[in-house]
Amino acid sequence: MMHLMNNDKMRKVSRTLCITSIATLLFSCVRDEEPLPAATFPTTAEVFTDVPVGLTDEFFISFDPAGGANTDGFGTDDSEAFEETTSIRIEVPSATNADGSFIGGIFRDRGAGRNLTGYDALTFWAKASTTATLGTVGFGTDFIENKFPVSRSNLELSTDWKQYIIPIPDASKLTQERGLFLFSAGSQSTGGNGYTLWLDEIKFENLGTLAQDRPSILGGQQVLQEGFLEVPVQITNLTQTLNSADGDITVSASPLYFDFTSSNETVAVVDEMGLVQVRSIGEATITAKIGNTVANGSLNLNVEGGFVFAQAPTLEASKVVSLFSDAYNDIPVSRYNSFFEPFQTTLGGVLPVGSESIISYTNMNFVGIVFNDVTFPAEAVAPIDATNLTHLHFDINVQEEIQPGDFIEIELSDYNSDPALAARVTISASQLLERKWASIDIPLSDFTALTSRSRVGLLLFDSDKTISDIYLDNIYFYDDTE
Repeated sequence: MMHLMNNDKMRKVSRTLCITSIATLLFSCVRDEEPLPAATFPTTAEVFTDVPVGLTDEFFISFDPAGGANTDGFGTDDSEAFEETTSIRIEVPSATNADGSFIGGIFRDRGAGRNLTGYDALTFWAKASTTATLGTVGFGTDFIENKFPVSRSNLELSTDWKQYIIPIPDASKLTQERGLFLFSAGSQSTGGNGYTLWLDEIKFENLGTLAQDRPSILGGQQVLQEGFLEVPVQITNLTQTLNSADGDITVSASPLYFDFTSSNETVAVVDEMGLVQVRSIGEATITAKIGNTVANGSLNLNVEGGFVFAQAPTLEASKVVSLFSDAYNDIPVSRYNSFFEPFQTTLGGVLPVGSESIISYTNMNFVGIVFNDVTFPAEAVAPIDATNLTHLHFDINVQEEIQPGDFIEIELSDYNSDPALAARVTISASQLLERKWASIDIPLSDFTALTSRSRVGLLLFDSDKTISDIYLDNIYFYDDTE
């Protein structure tokens, strides 16, 4: 009996241990499935005080010199400061400086980014050696993802120190931000003369005095636009305005600060970047908000059918050097949107439309098609020898109301020569059509300042913002001689 009792006890103990082990194992599995705490990033507010704070070894990362940026005028000054002993000293170049006619770039966080959700603005102090206008200042550009850029333009500088404020459109988005400061300065406001700019005490703050937020899309306008099946539409001109002690401050803001909505997703849907995809015939209105505040402006699309393409070219391929056309074999092109920072505002590029494609530019001031950029070896292609070609052709469709003073300037240049040879021809409003295709043929002899056409590398379209949204197709050079 004693032996049996011990066996019973043994079996009970074994069962207990087994159950306990299984329970422990299950409990451990459950704990393992619990979500890990979200990664946290430092909340460091300072960007530059007497020294750069937590920035990369480069400290100042310049805009691309190929776009005209001067990299030689950035440093520090131990004899001038708003507080303490040291400031940033920037020598803004003259318009004729051979090393670049403007200076600008970014400051980037050394680590994985900062949590800026506890702040409502970036602030800094500035002064200049003369009264001038500082072109662009902001944050959120890191030259990597550039997810949440914000910028403020045309700040008036004086010879005395003054504080400037760049409001954050929605701080809840900035949980991991690497782009801590951006500036761009040129001599447009000083008659082309260079000057000295000082910056100090750059940091993020929770001012608590910014209020009455008024976000907007499309410049706050109620835009009525014809839509086409399979042709996306980009929502542009995004801003946030807040009231400060010194009055309203308006900044340009990334689409990622906004939440976009379509009134009819059967007709059109819109993604987080404000790109509208047209799905079917009908009407849809695109609106947006930042946080709980509805943005001024909307896009009402009326979709009646498919896209109407420009008339197909009929020239023999042997007479054509094509930059962009479904009718010909295009030569290699470095890029269809030059993205000449920081002054270019133009968005867009090649846009697929079913089995074909067009070029769509929005928010346009100027934009270049670059087909000979030796600055970036990966993008370097041969220039065009247009010596024996006679004309430039392109089809253009203006997607807005045309005013009498509207124009498009066309520039051809030997992009990588030093100094570059360039010449312009103006296309007036009378030569353009509203929401219809206009075929433009320009004799290359009209580009009189382009004294050599042996290595043409850049085709530039410049509207000076008189025209914002255009489609382009069938861009090519050709020989019209028999």
